[in-house]
Amino acid sequence: MKILHTVEFYNPSVGGAQEVVKQLSEHLVNFGHSVTVATSKLSSRNFKLLNGVKIKEFNISGNQVRGFTGEVEKYKRYLQESKFDVVMNYAAQQWATDLFFQVIDNVVSKKVFVPCGFSALYNNSYAEYFSKLPKILKKYDATIYLSNNYRDINFARKYKVNNRIVIPNGADEREFCTLSTENNTFRKNNKISQDNFLIVTIGNHTGTKGHNEAIKVLRNINIDNITLVIIGKKNTTSKCYKKCKRSELLQNKIISKFSNNKKQLKILHLERDETINALKSSDMFLFLSNIECSPLVLFEAAASGKPFVSSDCGNAGEIAAWTKSGMIAKSIQDKYGYTRVNTQDVIKKITILEKDKQLRSRLGNAGRKSWQNFFTWNKITREYEKLYTKILKK
Repeated sequence: MKILHTVEFYNPSVGGAQEVVKQLSEHLVNFGHSVTVATSKLSSRNFKLLNGVKIKEFNISGNQVRGFTGEVEKYKRYLQESKFDVVMNYAAQQWATDLFFQVIDNVVSKKVFVPCGFSALYNNSYAEYFSKLPKILKKYDATIYLSNNYRDINFARKYKVNNRIVIPNGADEREFCTLSTENNTFRKNNKISQDNFLIVTIGNHTGTKGHNEAIKVLRNINIDNITLVIIGKKNTTSKCYKKCKRSELLQNKIISKFSNNKKQLKILHLERDETINALKSSDMFLFLSNIECSPLVLFEAAASGKPFVSSDCGNAGEIAAWTKSGMIAKSIQDKYGYTRVNTQDVIKKITILEKDKQLRSRLGNAGRKSWQNFFTWNKITREYEKLYTKILKK
């Protein structure tokens, strides 16, 4: 098949959407298909081919609500004139999908849409956008949802969009093929004692990944030998990053110095291989994000054989049930659709895990087994391939 995937950002940009489309595209190439990714032009990208995936850049930004700037007409011509068997749009509310909506009737390819959560569904500025969306969704040959019970699929059900299918996210079998820590020097390199209970959380400093909540948990939990590692892209202009670094200094240089505990806070920016080493070196994974669709990091925690404690963001509860490796802390959702976790319940669940090594092992082993059986990107991509083939035959 000749396939086009559209996504706002792609490698070397890092993020959940980028990772999903990269995994799907590269696996489909390995299965023998031709895949092109249409995405934003980046000054840091000096290649047009990556691991067999062709990259078509457009200098565009914005979305339907905020407005578009850049090579808008060039992109719309490309969509209408290129001859692909299947076009898949990944994520709503960004230019690569919103501009496709404008020309959808003129694109002869089979069409697939992965909404990726509808994060702005409760934002009044997007009321008109979502009022028009049901009609557009019905023009696709298939719409793929990452959860069986989240705002995007429930929106589709409400408006009788019947081209629905659920295909979850996953974690890369190439990265998590082994759990060996024989050459893993993560603790040593970052001056973390082997005796410390190590908690890892992963998420860029956007202000919505639960860093503030995680630090609050560290401060208030009654465990002396504990280290919290927050891994995210370094961003010196981000308020979240600056606040995290101040908290790191306060915890490690002042609070620990005048107390009897050995609590540590590490704010790290790591390359991918070291991030995976951090996961494998940890005792558990923590994820207190305020808004998600289907967090990849929870699948990666399961793949690394680690139990997790998460806020009830996105379909975290569903992932915990699927993988049998996670605990979901009490949470509420505010009127804007953001998840607010109960940090006292988080502390309670972490304390249970810290005291019970056998429980950690049982949960970790269950997650690892579930991932191997159902949630590798190889298996997930086969589901996409099966769907693409099916709609082509119609």
